[in-house]
Amino acid sequence: PILRKYLELRYRMMPYSYTAVRECCETGLPIMRALWLHYHDDPAAVARGDQFLWGRDILVSPVVEKGALSRRLYLPRGAWWDFWTEERIDGGREIERKVDLETMPLHVRAGAVLPFGPVRQYAEEPVDLPLTLVVYPGADGASTLYEDDGKSFNYRKGEWMRIEMEWRDAARLLSLRLARGSRILPPATRTIEVRVAGERTVKTLVFDGRPARLRL
Repeated sequence: PILRKYLELRYRMMPYSYTAVRECCETGLPIMRALWLHYHDDPAAVARGDQFLWGRDILVSPVVEKGALSRRLYLPRGAWWDFWTEERIDGGREIERKVDLETMPLHVRAGAVLPFGPVRQYAEEPVDLPLTLVVYPGADGASTLYEDDGKSFNYRKGEWMRIEMEWRDAARLLSLRLARGSRILPPATRTIEVRVAGERTVKTLVFDGRPARLRL
């Protein structure tokens, strides 16, 4: 059950990870990042060698001690959200996180908008379920979602899509638009489910390539 939990999480996070892979190709930024890469002015983050960022927005704190019941970890400045409980936590300090065999601490940076796909049995399995966006409030933020066909070099011919997602925290407003040079890939009309971390309400947004806004 634990292995299945993390395999399914891998597939759910494929849109986020694939976007990070594209960023790596374009900029050289690695997918797996030491904390000093984004928090170089934070001595505690720079000194932390047992945690890493997955992409820009997810902080991973592996548990490597047998039988551990808790894990001390450092959250850089700003607000963070516990991925599993969706509890908001103020950063800039160390915290103690309870753990068990199936719980590896994951925290999401406030202001992030994470895209989640449906659970699949393999990467190209056809599924007829919507993309989900989860907004982690507490700060303004901007995220992107990149797609291409995943198997050819047609992205070099302009067959790629990048959706820019902007979150205005005070107005609780999420804006989506295509990046310059990008175009909508099939299907031409996409149903996207959106929710705010820590809340149960789910709203639906239909995106067809034109700028769209949703107040949450």
